[in-house]
Amino acid sequence: MTDPTTASAPPPPPFGRTLCAMITPFTATGALDLDGAQELADHLVTRGCDGLVLSGTTGESPTTTDAEKSALVAAVRQAVGSRAAVVAGVGTPDTRHTAELAREAEQAGADGLLVVAPYYSRPPQDAVEEHFRTVADATGLPVMVYDIPARTGVRIEPDTLLRLAGHPRIVAVKDCSYDFLAAQKVLARTGLAYYAGCDEHNLALYAVGGAGCVSTVANVAPAHIRAVLDAFNAGETTRAARLQQRATPLIEAMMAGGLPGTVTAKALLTAQSLPAGPVRPPLRPAGPETTESLTAAYAHLSA
Repeated sequence: MTDPTTASAPPPPPFGRTLCAMITPFTATGALDLDGAQELADHLVTRGCDGLVLSGTTGESPTTTDAEKSALVAAVRQAVGSRAAVVAGVGTPDTRHTAELAREAEQAGADGLLVVAPYYSRPPQDAVEEHFRTVADATGLPVMVYDIPARTGVRIEPDTLLRLAGHPRIVAVKDCSYDFLAAQKVLARTGLAYYAGCDEHNLALYAVGGAGCVSTVANVAPAHIRAVLDAFNAGETTRAARLQQRATPLIEAMMAGGLPGTVTAKALLTAQSLPAGPVRPPLRPAGPETTESLTAAYAHLSA
């Protein structure tokens, strides 16, 4: 029987450990703000993010065009160079369209692809599996599968992930399933890099072998989100837990207050005089009372 205490160290995460699910900055009139995106990307990487995930849920991907998505990847790639991985969200409910976006992201300079489960149509699991395989075959880039059933209406079942793990370019999962047991089951049986997609799970998933996090809260507190994982890596598990607990009020304010994380992140970034701009309809900006409570939670973390 293999002694678990002598197991070899896991391979390095494919896209880094501390990834930010970056917002997409817009101008006051709602146009894509590429200068702002470059400024924000540089800010996030300088303060501890080793990966940026573009055009995901937090990046308002449903309301940006294909051309805007490609332009965003190219601009951020130019801004961060080789200092951080750039992962491009390309998920749509249409397999052909998703594959097209994947090829465009590769041409624009992305290091990897974030592919959400095909939403709205609610396909069966064999069709979900085929969707991911088709997109993974469309480019030479590694793929992070994005499991967020509360938004897509379809779960990527653990058995589906076990099969997908055999594809050479499907290398990671962004887990927003809120099924911690399923995550551990897949972790135990595959080499998939598991990233927490819900900030309240960042440390917990990392502690059982996760690769890191894809964090919305990192838009406004990148150094703190990284510090949690750094403390755990250093063997300072009690300190890591305290840092995670200290972030809880901000995580709750941003992610569990009834508004999407995009809205709350942009409110706080604006308060910090960092590029953000408005959200695009049908989203609405945070009101004064919400912004005040967000600012208070951020001040508590920063104190």
